Amino acid sequence: MTKRRPGKVGGAFLAILGTLGPQFLPFADVSTKELPMGRLLRLSLFQVSVGMAMVLLNGTLNRVMIVEMGVPSWLVALMVSLPLVFAPFRALIGFKSDNRRSALGWRRVPYIWGGTMLQFGGFSIMPFALLILTGESHGPTWIGHLGAALAFLLVGAGLHTTQTAGLALATDLAPEDKRPRVVAFLYVMLLVGMVGASLIYGQWLTEFSPFRLIQMIQGAALVTMILNSVALWKQEPRDPSRNARLEGKTPSFRESWRAFSRGGRSTRVLIAVGCGTAGFSMQDILLEPYGGQVLHLSVGATTALTALMSAGSLVGFWLAARLLSRGVDPYRLAGWGAVAGVMAFSAVIFSAPTDSPILFRIGTALIGFGGGLFSVGTLTAAMALGREGESGLALGAWGAVQATAAGIAIALGGAIRDIVADLAASGALGTALNDVSAAYGFVYHLEIGLLFITLIAIGPLVRPAGEKGQSSLKFGLAEFPG
Repeated sequence: MTKRRPGKVGGAFLAILGTLGPQFLPFADVSTKELPMGRLLRLSLFQVSVGMAMVLLNGTLNRVMIVEMGVPSWLVALMVSLPLVFAPFRALIGFKSDNRRSALGWRRVPYIWGGTMLQFGGFSIMPFALLILTGESHGPTWIGHLGAALAFLLVGAGLHTTQTAGLALATDLAPEDKRPRVVAFLYVMLLVGMVGASLIYGQWLTEFSPFRLIQMIQGAALVTMILNSVALWKQEPRDPSRNARLEGKTPSFRESWRAFSRGGRSTRVLIAVGCGTAGFSMQDILLEPYGGQVLHLSVGATTALTALMSAGSLVGFWLAARLLSRGVDPYRLAGWGAVAGVMAFSAVIFSAPTDSPILFRIGTALIGFGGGLFSVGTLTAAMALGREGESGLALGAWGAVQATAAGIAIALGGAIRDIVADLAASGALGTALNDVSAAYGFVYHLEIGLLFITLIAIGPLVRPAGEKGQSSLKFGLAEFPG
């Protein structure tokens, strides 16, 4: 048989694709001979399971417990915040996986599998604890409180452990010049897991019943086990000889952390990551209420803000790809992101006195744009912090600071807004600030202050203009961090 050739139109289309650079084809240049795309996609399934858990904890259960199950809001907020207890321990988890001694020669696999089992255990007891918590069962309510707290703690500890060790494993498997791209690709898969899970959960609970809730949560437990098992299959090579090489040479966490933070560069980077993340995250639960209460936008118009912010982030990632491919310093890029954030929150603040929804939408898009630049810049910088064989410590420290700062900032943003709103309503702030926009404006000004602190922290790290770094790390849409 003669081999069928593509037609003129198909041949022309393939020729055009062949001329396009990798920067225009997302993920086209992420795979390597050592880590082909199929293996990388399979490894990324652990991020999908983490995304499923995050949506379930922070979104679906949040709403179900308050509306359908009648659990007090303060108790729901406390339960949802429990997983953050383990966020600061991500650096320790990364360090332990760097120096793991295993008879089978594995470093990362035991921690990923252990985190998977913690998630499975938490999901297994969670639905029954929630049913007791509502008071509709025959068991005492305090058992429901204790069981729900334990379930949320287990799931939180599991997802932090799995994600930290999984990202470190991906860093180990990828060539040095591809590591930032591979890790960022895994964050894209995190978003895929979150979007897919939110759609499935919403469809499954359209007609809510306690039995369907049990089915959904236990289904999440089973899918988590399956996804992570497939992700781990034949990924990390076994090297029992590492135990002999590590004999008597394993440093303590304090010694490794001291070496990691020596010179103050790593500490300054982490301060910048924490302040910048808090500066961009404090508005997470306030933008839509601001649009509704202050600018009187419809529900549909405020819901579209999420898409607008995502579009701004994509533009930021595209611009980061162009700039980093030309050798721009990642710290300078992160600084530009912080400056864009200052402009963004200024636009949001001025949209109230000018009664301008257009200015508000521009500010929302700029928040996504600045956050995209800042995330790509700090991700690149964090990847360069770890010494050879210590990627777990560096990524764990970055993840710990980012997750903790975001969680605290979101909680503080809502609390500060409520406190200032009460003061304004009582007249304690004077007639000039006796307006619904004053409380939101206070939070946005605080975010601007945090971004200025971020600029102060980043400033000394930026290379002088024209000076080339040791390497030029290229980013495309594959570098979509979470």
